[in-house]
Amino acid sequence: MIVLCAALALAFSSPPPSTALVPWPASIEFQEGSFTVGKGVALTFDSAGDATGSTAAYLNGCLAKDAKVVLPARAAADWKGPAIRFTTSGADPALGDEGYSLVVGRAGIVVRAPKPAGLFYGAQTVRQLIGRQYPAKVPYLKIIDKPRFGWRGLLLDVSRHFRDVDFVKRQIDLLALHKMNVFHWHLVDDQGWRLEIKRYPKLTEVGAWRQEASGRYGGYYTQAQVREIVDYAAKRFITVVPEIEMPGHCNAALAAYPEFSCTGGPFTTPTLWGVFSDVYCAGNEGTYAFNEGILEETLALFPSKFIHIGGDEVPKTRWQACAKCQAKIKAEGLKDEHELQSYFIRRIDKWLTARGRRLVGWDEILEGGLAPGATVQSWRGMEGAIDAAKMGHDVIVSPTSHCYLDYPYTTTSVEKSYSFEPVPAELTAEQAKHVLGGEGNMWAERTPLPADTDRMVFPRLSALAEVYWSPKAARSWAAFKPRLDRHLDTLAAMGVKFFVPPPSFSNDETVFLDKVTVRLSPGPGAIVYTLDGSDPGPRSPRYAKPIVLTSTTTVKAATLRGNAVGTPVSRTFKKVTLREPIVFVRAPDPGLRWQRYEGRWSTLPDFDKLTATASGTSETPGTSVAEREDDYALVFEGVFMAPKDGIYTFFTSSDDGSALWIGDEKVLDNDGLHAVEERAGQVALKAGWHPIRIAMFEAGGSQALSVSVRPPGGQKRPVALADFGR
Repeated sequence: MIVLCAALALAFSSPPPSTALVPWPASIEFQEGSFTVGKGVALTFDSAGDATGSTAAYLNGCLAKDAKVVLPARAAADWKGPAIRFTTSGADPALGDEGYSLVVGRAGIVVRAPKPAGLFYGAQTVRQLIGRQYPAKVPYLKIIDKPRFGWRGLLLDVSRHFRDVDFVKRQIDLLALHKMNVFHWHLVDDQGWRLEIKRYPKLTEVGAWRQEASGRYGGYYTQAQVREIVDYAAKRFITVVPEIEMPGHCNAALAAYPEFSCTGGPFTTPTLWGVFSDVYCAGNEGTYAFNEGILEETLALFPSKFIHIGGDEVPKTRWQACAKCQAKIKAEGLKDEHELQSYFIRRIDKWLTARGRRLVGWDEILEGGLAPGATVQSWRGMEGAIDAAKMGHDVIVSPTSHCYLDYPYTTTSVEKSYSFEPVPAELTAEQAKHVLGGEGNMWAERTPLPADTDRMVFPRLSALAEVYWSPKAARSWAAFKPRLDRHLDTLAAMGVKFFVPPPSFSNDETVFLDKVTVRLSPGPGAIVYTLDGSDPGPRSPRYAKPIVLTSTTTVKAATLRGNAVGTPVSRTFKKVTLREPIVFVRAPDPGLRWQRYEGRWSTLPDFDKLTATASGTSETPGTSVAEREDDYALVFEGVFMAPKDGIYTFFTSSDDGSALWIGDEKVLDNDGLHAVEERAGQVALKAGWHPIRIAMFEAGGSQALSVSVRPPGGQKRPVALADFGR
């Protein structure tokens, strides 16, 4: 114990500048001196036909890409010179399946591990120590390393936006670099079925495609391609865990086979995101046979012990109105539709268990009673993990707060992901053993391009890799930051389009009467900018002092990292005149007129083409008048009282989209499908009454709409009844 604590303490000591290991080892001890990987150094192994030989060959392939060198490969018995050696001889069994030791000394580098996976992870450490230079100086050191958690994964959603085989393989290679061992493949959802099932060909003939405004969109993986990917991952000690959603998120399947719904359809593969009322009919015995048939072919393709069945976000609306579902509730002695969902999951759990597999589901599978063999993946916070672990069930943690990689960096920063603690403090030491590990979740609704995925996943996945691998005591954000910066150079050389924090606009003004001074706050590097609307590049002007504008101008700015330019931020500054108010004979009555529209949209609709389903008056804008949970839009109209001349800033916070107009001018645009998000806009008003219009739509999930204002020279505050008249 004393030796281990001393070794962990060394994890906080400053490594040599060339050492950028991610994730950081469990223990590391630096010594004086260095070994040069250069001419005359070979790769050696116990036998070409065992794991030591295959690991050496793998490392040589990486070095060929990274440092443009291939080292001579020899059996250790046939080589007497300096070497990078892989061996199982003398390895400590206590290192387990994934642990290794690594020593760098005068004779070279020696990686020892009792199991093939440990050798492979040792090779990743050697790869990072060498970097992209040849010859390369590697500091003398001693490493004893093994992971904190056995489940270290990435979820990749390919339903919302399809990714080809090469992209998937590249993601697997990046997981391997980070010593991650689970590729959670979200293959099916409402918006697309991506797995070939030969028994049910319409799943891919119909369900793999949707009709977008730009044309037919989709794709799927043949069973041959799946086997290729599973084998590719296995050679990198990564388990591919498929997710086959049920009983919800199945509209793509119902588009192909509507007979397994409660209503019989017809359905089309949706183009919108969200939670849909149509789910599998849990009272139809054919539904279970259908899903078991799908799973039979799935099991034949994926050797993973764990099979993910989703189980999340299952509205009960259709079941409540379905005679078959109600008959099933009565026949099985179930209390309600929540227990019907549990019945569905239990049947699939029993079926998988009989075939030697284990069911994984999102934390909603706790509702109505947990299936006996189920593993819970907790995403709505950590409560699901706590409850399941206390019940004796294994858990995987990936809460939205730290692990959802589709969330913007303003919500979930790299530092926030790095701060994640996978073991809840509420668990005892025995209960904590049920925490298998965790994942980063990359949902694809808002990432249509591969580069979008790169930007959202990295570098947050690098941070989570260290969270899931390194001991808690060996983690330090202050030590991680400089290592990550050097690690990003490696990712850049591999073609990864990772996120570079952009500069930010320090001033709030977007409209001005005479002139405006634009100030930019720096990111992690120099700022380049343009004033002509074009994207900034490496040769664009560098920001050195505030920019004074006297006419309407769009400023685009980006962070420069080496010769790479990060994603630009843009803001248009408009020169305006004060808008004239409306003149009333008497002050208008307070309040707003509202109208409700029913339908499902991904952006604010053209209300002139719609007929309202309800109307009334309200004191302030909000969702309380909706009287629905989703699939609606609201419009509020009235007049706004500007007490004095000047620039007014309006804010809307909404889920989903919203917008605000003063007269015929759209002051702010917060449109689109998104979680609760606030945006601001500005307008120049003369004192008096001004027509105001606020619109919002809700497509599913939480309901939210609030409006605030900041008058000239004042503080931001919620709008109130006194602000409005009609």
